[in-house]
Amino acid sequence: MEKLIEKAKKTHLLTKEELVFLLQDEKNLIPLLDAANEVRKTYVGDEIHLRGLIEFSNFCKNNCLYCGLRRDNKKLSRYRMDEETIISLAQHAKDMGFKTVVLQSGEDLHFNTERMCRIIKGIKELGLALTLSIGEKTKEEYAAYKQAGADRYLIRIETTDKKLYADNDPGMSWEERADCIRNLKALGYELGSGCLVGLPNQTLSSLADDILFFKETDCDMIGIGPFIPHPDTPLKDAEGKKLNLSLKVMALTRLLLPDINIPATTAMETLAPDGQTKALNGGANVIMPNITLTDFRQYYQLYPGKTTTGYTPDATLQKVIDKIHFLGRTVGLGYGESPHWLKEQC
Repeated sequence: MEKLIEKAKKTHLLTKEELVFLLQDEKNLIPLLDAANEVRKTYVGDEIHLRGLIEFSNFCKNNCLYCGLRRDNKKLSRYRMDEETIISLAQHAKDMGFKTVVLQSGEDLHFNTERMCRIIKGIKELGLALTLSIGEKTKEEYAAYKQAGADRYLIRIETTDKKLYADNDPGMSWEERADCIRNLKALGYELGSGCLVGLPNQTLSSLADDILFFKETDCDMIGIGPFIPHPDTPLKDAEGKKLNLSLKVMALTRLLLPDINIPATTAMETLAPDGQTKALNGGANVIMPNITLTDFRQYYQLYPGKTTTGYTPDATLQKVIDKIHFLGRTVGLGYGESPHWLKEQC
């Protein structure tokens, strides 16, 4: 185990078999997190970059079995912000000190290319870096967003196990999703992807494949989210909630992709009061404070129990800053581009 971790630290290469071995060992969580933290410090430093998250619509045309926003969830109160509200929230984010905002939604067909480009241009006029997380689009749509000013795009592959994907994402195509990731990279976006950890019937072998996929597709940011069953979905009785395994996948991702950005996800904090802290001490260097208007937050239910529900945007930010200072880390003052992406631009 020690030799494999040392190999990963020095070469940033592991085989699938080696990844599986490290994922299945019950005793190596702390050594893996410590090694990932060392690599994080060496390659991306002690700054923690903040992204203001705006969840602007919870409508979704898809019906993923694990997601509370799924189309067939009739218990969810739906909302959709208008363009002016979205841009005003971005302005508030700037006033709060954010340099980057993330626009996230379900796959809401109301926000066609023309609308999205107007919103993108309005936010870019504020001098902010802009990340989009709005799902699968055509290459032409991605190109239009880029031309309007979008800088980054997040789209998780969710899983590289094609059968698992087909079982959990009915009516969707794994190949089309992978093509979206490759198209975004080809268009010059700072590219973010990631996976869910703990889905029913998911294997350690497929998680190892996920990590290798991130390296193969040359991602600039990776978000690892533990699957948390939602009571209004078909997977409501699934086990999920695998925080330690999620932390291992995150740590191994840092070891193999040393200069990317990795967020400490809210889902980890939802599973344990120190979940986000463990992530930050195990290779993560990004937090995305939720600055969605308080009245809307309770309805953006990817999973139950989100820790930011009920807080105002300002209170959410202050809690995050306090956490960063407690850890002896600093808040990033710039736009927080991935060093991996910056290197590619040279």
